[in-house]
Amino acid sequence: MEFGWTPEQQHLRDKARDVAVSAVKKYGRSNDAWMNGYSREFSMELGRLGWIGLTWPKEFGGGGRPAIDRLIIAEEMIKAGAPIAASWFADRQMGPTLIRFGTQEQQERFLPEILEGKVTWCIGMSEPNSGSDLASVQTFAQRDGDEWIINGQKIWTSFGADADYCYLICRTSREGRPHEGISEIVVPMNTPGIEIRRIKDLTQNRHFCEVFYSDVRVPITNMVGSEGGAFKQTMVQLEHERGGIDRLVSNYYQYEYAKARADKHDPLVRQEIAKLESGFAIGRILVAREVLQQAPAGFAAATKCFCTEHEQRVAEFACRILGPEATLLDDVTNGLAYAPAYTIMGGTSNVMRNILGERVLGLAR
Repeated sequence: MEFGWTPEQQHLRDKARDVAVSAVKKYGRSNDAWMNGYSREFSMELGRLGWIGLTWPKEFGGGGRPAIDRLIIAEEMIKAGAPIAASWFADRQMGPTLIRFGTQEQQERFLPEILEGKVTWCIGMSEPNSGSDLASVQTFAQRDGDEWIINGQKIWTSFGADADYCYLICRTSREGRPHEGISEIVVPMNTPGIEIRRIKDLTQNRHFCEVFYSDVRVPITNMVGSEGGAFKQTMVQLEHERGGIDRLVSNYYQYEYAKARADKHDPLVRQEIAKLESGFAIGRILVAREVLQQAPAGFAAATKCFCTEHEQRVAEFACRILGPEATLLDDVTNGLAYAPAYTIMGGTSNVMRNILGERVLGLAR
């Protein structure tokens, strides 16, 4: 399938590419820019352009634009390596979640600053012994009058040290089945009792954090949605996370860098480039189906599987083409070393295949 962009969409793509290139010159280029490219200044530039909350309903301050417009902008930003991480989670997940499940007071309090690009949000989901199994989280919020008292530990919390707010997934009850008793609470990151430790990975990235909660008190009004019923809310949120263009083009720079140096007279190299170009085309179709809400519920798991495994194939191609150059400690090498994480973060491929089999195909557990 060949996409036929409208003149308006092509103009938007050209403008987004120009903005992204300018941002790279001003703030630097980042591998996996939606995860590693952190700049509050550029976040506020995006806010002034109206590119944060672009697809949110106008009654909530958003742009009310078609979802495909956000895909176009995000693709150009990530392919160029522009630093969009400071507003990415809030734009992609927190805003839509607050619009769907939040109270009017929460919407009026949190949405304007997100739209302006002034605040960063992190997501408190994974725990040391939970991983991809959300139902096993143990961080607990105990009701005490008009407050929640939170105790527990989260890990792999991207931007925990930089964020203004954490969207915390925790237990408010230990009764019933594992999927029950889970709630979502907004926690200001300057609240007493929070300890944050950065995690430096082997590629020297430092966005991951451990976050410890010791008798952290927040108002009961910070709960989003229904008490104990947030498992389904989180599953809706993860649909936004797993089916986006960020899961396809995070290492596009490495692909372009290697392709420019490849021996295209070699038929085997040409065949591999053709396979990767086909993979980008297929992945873009899958992402577009998610964005346009044409995919079945839960199919984002399949989209994430295909796209992140494609990104790993891109990394393998770059390694073979670059040869010894791929061993040098530069941003290309770091991008290649980071590739195994693509099929882990956001839910492992094995978990995604289980979701696809059980919830989409209806196979036996």
